[in-house]
Amino acid sequence: MIVFTFNYKRRRQIAQRRLALFPSRFTEIESEAEGKRGIKMAEVLEMDAGKLVSSTETPPEMDALTFVSKDEGVGSSSSETVAELALDQKFDLVRSVGEECIQEDELRNLLAKKKNPVCYDGFEPSGRMHIAQGVMKAINVNKLTAAGCTMKIWIADWFAQLNNKMGGELKKIQTIGRYLIEIWKAVGMNLERVEFLWSSEEINTRAHEYWPLVMDIARRNKLPRIVRCSQIMGRSDQDELSAAQIFYPCMQCADIFFLKADICQLGMDQRKVNVLAREYCDDIKRKNKPIILSHHMLPGLQQGQEKMSKSDPSSSIYMEDEEAEVNVKIKKAYCPPKIVEGNPCLEYIKYIVFPWFGKFEVERDEKNGGNKTYNSLEELIADYEREELHPADVKPALSKALNSILQPVRDHFKNNKEARELLKTVKSYRVTR
Repeated sequence: MIVFTFNYKRRRQIAQRRLALFPSRFTEIESEAEGKRGIKMAEVLEMDAGKLVSSTETPPEMDALTFVSKDEGVGSSSSETVAELALDQKFDLVRSVGEECIQEDELRNLLAKKKNPVCYDGFEPSGRMHIAQGVMKAINVNKLTAAGCTMKIWIADWFAQLNNKMGGELKKIQTIGRYLIEIWKAVGMNLERVEFLWSSEEINTRAHEYWPLVMDIARRNKLPRIVRCSQIMGRSDQDELSAAQIFYPCMQCADIFFLKADICQLGMDQRKVNVLAREYCDDIKRKNKPIILSHHMLPGLQQGQEKMSKSDPSSSIYMEDEEAEVNVKIKKAYCPPKIVEGNPCLEYIKYIVFPWFGKFEVERDEKNGGNKTYNSLEELIADYEREELHPADVKPALSKALNSILQPVRDHFKNNKEARELLKTVKSYRVTR
């Protein structure tokens, strides 16, 4: 095995930035020539019977950050090598997950003191999974676990019932929960440091811990403060809320402490209840507050859609959409020439394609500029704003990339009988708001 590297000191900032953006395509190695640490895109070449094969030629799998030393082969588990990451590397990797972090100094301090911090995210099983929940979540979880974090994924079945999803029918909600887990497994989430926890089971098992916590949070907050958190349920503070939906934010706030989470790694739409948890720490004089690491919310495919909607199939790509469905949805997506801001196609490229592949490949006729591979988002945006890259170039290339990512999921639901029946059942359900 031959492993290529470059001087870490001289290009540390560039390398760490690329490591944070494209973790599945990097290795950390020991430079034999200089005895210094190095980071480089995985270019592990194998010589076999006169063949020269590059690992980057095979489809990248979103397993975890893979580290290779001079004595190891590719594929060593992240748990064996997390200790090799320097604090700055851990911080950059974890911080890259969030669009916002409250607070960065607390995050750095946590990573310095705790080898395996606990992160948590929660999902209401409420319908078919869209690509942000599937692919973006896999990317983010793989970054966090590569940095040594344990990820607790809260399958919030009781919360979906409180929020009247699936008409409040718990059996349907739990069926959808099993479907969500099947997709994360199929898409390539590294499950080595991941725990799937069902809210109904965990709360019933430790009710003596959970409900006093919920009651204390409710007792210490006024009703208007709780109502302001209604965004977490996909509601507005102007909506007429049920009593169950008033109780919901108090329970979600309690989840953070119940799960002993160091980091709340949810979307920006969950920010208000995470801030409520930090305020609760002030009330009870708790020093160590949960750190909020809020990821970006991928917009819907149509103009003006701030986020994808399960009740509007045209607004999002579902994880088991067939190739033709993906092609049609992207073809109809909002993608104005020269306009970057609010362009969902470019957002998909930024948050899904580049983190997955480390590049964006455009295929077109020579008369239209010929084929081109973009190795950075900045390069792509510059061409797009100059109209050297047109929506008619972007859309087919984006469809091809997304279909490549989704194919293993399709194959799983096609070839696995249990998964196939699960998907059939979920598709038969009527989505309720």
